[in-house]
Amino acid sequence: MFRWGILSTAKIAREQLIPAIVDADNGVLSAIASRDLKKAKALAQRFGATHAFGSYEEMLASDKIDGVYIPLPTSQHVEWAQKAAEAGKHVLVEKPLALDAKDIGKLIRLRDRKKVLICEAFMVTYHPQWIKVRDLVASGAIGTLKHVQGAFSYYNLDPKNMRNILALGGGALPDIGVYPTVSTRFVTGKEPKRVQATIERDKKFKTDTYSSVRADFGDFELSFYLSTQLAARQLMVFHGDKGFIEVHGPFNAGLYDHHRVSLHNQDHTEETLFRFPGASQYRLQVEAFARAAKGSKDPVFTLENSVKNQKVIDAIFRAGASGGWEKV
Repeated sequence: MFRWGILSTAKIAREQLIPAIVDADNGVLSAIASRDLKKAKALAQRFGATHAFGSYEEMLASDKIDGVYIPLPTSQHVEWAQKAAEAGKHVLVEKPLALDAKDIGKLIRLRDRKKVLICEAFMVTYHPQWIKVRDLVASGAIGTLKHVQGAFSYYNLDPKNMRNILALGGGALPDIGVYPTVSTRFVTGKEPKRVQATIERDKKFKTDTYSSVRADFGDFELSFYLSTQLAARQLMVFHGDKGFIEVHGPFNAGLYDHHRVSLHNQDHTEETLFRFPGASQYRLQVEAFARAAKGSKDPVFTLENSVKNQKVIDAIFRAGASGGWEKV
């Protein structure tokens, strides 16, 4: 059994990753670390972890864990991924891994030197609905792909929430802009050549709160908008000359919508529905990670893939500033 340590008591850990680890068939929740020992002990007791630590460093030095999940604020991801890897631990880091693609190179070198697994936690790439979309597009089910349309938004004005704190890596593009890009890249296996964007920032928070983006993949285009100050919505549609695919609840299936994908024919007279009841993308992610950390050939989201996705986000920020097309 892979022994997990959780580096902080963050909400996403409490609500998503820890329950997934507890349910996983090849892992066990061994330890919780927090700068507040009382919080660590309380969360450890709640989920049955054997160990609680009052500092991150203490847990990384422990022989009670094989790997860590890091859900810290974005600005601290690279720093603590480095420290965990240096301690010989495998590392699953919440997305986005970095705020600049060039910062990921040091983790690649460290991964190779320490012989540990370091992955960005893009749970959608483990969900069977996205694997189905990839297979449908590859099989020619919608003919020639011409356009991908996406949207991701929620409403959050909490000044204490890290998504609204620029110094912690807050903003819409780092938090949710990564999803339309990563899912399109995952489905098509292709990379955008250039991007164009309009970006708006909150006058108080200074974070980016709205973006409208075009990404040119050469033979098809991705267009999406996202916001941290709009009514909640998720959408991904892959449109070809023979039909289109709609992914329902594409990034939080089970919360925004059921786990399902619909395939429509050319004249929209037929719909084929694919359902994935009970699928847990977080559990599938931690199970695949644990197997890969122990030497299996399970596909995981590699750091090389992380570099490519972050380069897209970096280019979008440049395009928003320049007002023109920017090369990825």
